[in-house]
Amino acid sequence: MKRNRLAGTDVHVTELGFGGGPLGGLFEAVDDDTAAQALEAAWDSGIRYFDTSPHYGIGQSERRVGALLRGRPREAWTLSTKVGRVLVPQDPGGRTDEAFEVPATHRRVWDFTRDGVLRSVEDSLTRMGVDRIDVLYLHDAEEHFEEALRDGYPALAELRAQGTVGAVGAGMYHTGKLTRLVEETDVDVVMLSGRYTLLDHSALDDLLPACAARGVSVLAASVFNSGLLATPHPSAAATYDYAPAAPRTLERARRLAAVCEAHGVALPAAAMEFPLHHPAVAGVVVGMRSVDEVRRNTEAYGTTVPAGLWADLRGEGLLDARAPVPA
Repeated sequence: MKRNRLAGTDVHVTELGFGGGPLGGLFEAVDDDTAAQALEAAWDSGIRYFDTSPHYGIGQSERRVGALLRGRPREAWTLSTKVGRVLVPQDPGGRTDEAFEVPATHRRVWDFTRDGVLRSVEDSLTRMGVDRIDVLYLHDAEEHFEEALRDGYPALAELRAQGTVGAVGAGMYHTGKLTRLVEETDVDVVMLSGRYTLLDHSALDDLLPACAARGVSVLAASVFNSGLLATPHPSAAATYDYAPAAPRTLERARRLAAVCEAHGVALPAAAMEFPLHHPAVAGVVVGMRSVDEVRRNTEAYGTTVPAGLWADLRGEGLLDARAPVPA
């Protein structure tokens, strides 16, 4: 699988990355065996970039990803995790954690201070059982942006300077705030959630030009917009950005699917390839919870999308004229 370098760092990622959110039991519990088999299948497929976070199942995703990677040569894989929420033990009292189907053994405390970042990193290293993290992100800082910019970023830069991490950045969906981070700091990479997809081209307005100008790499996450683009024929029950898809959005997705089908390409394959044509995008990160999902996603990634498909999408008014695609 193709690998790309993140900005001017020594960190490389496979063009398809494994998103660890589902392994934390996002919306549906995942047992240990299913999670381990999904991770093994991803490794066997050639995926070598694994992304996780303390937020995902209050540490469950990190523990599961670490269990896989500890048994592999350190130089063979790239690992990212995130900071911004410190996990504090509590009595679960029979409760389940937020959107994750795991016992609520901990609660999250927002903390982008230097001490909070350092504590979060130390806790993550312990949970995963690894000696270092390759990429460290400020996570979901939309509502805490000034603190993350003022205190969180300098802490990440300090860890990078010490060699504790190889690259730093942020993972968010808000393109405007990510653009500020890119323009006002020396981040290496941003993980953009759902804002450069076949259905949402808004990152072309600000973030992608800023990243291209400053040499910052982009990893495109949520390329299926939480489900609407994940199947060849979008269903009326599909979700868009974690909510029921509006009728107009569903109709647009179905128009995209029809053009794809006319070219013999499944919609998910086009959805995964589309962001990769932008020169700032180093890879896509897709959440996976089972062997079947890994196989479907790796097969979609390996699909050849003909240039005529992009031309037809543009002709149908479904593709922004600024979006770079093969002619």
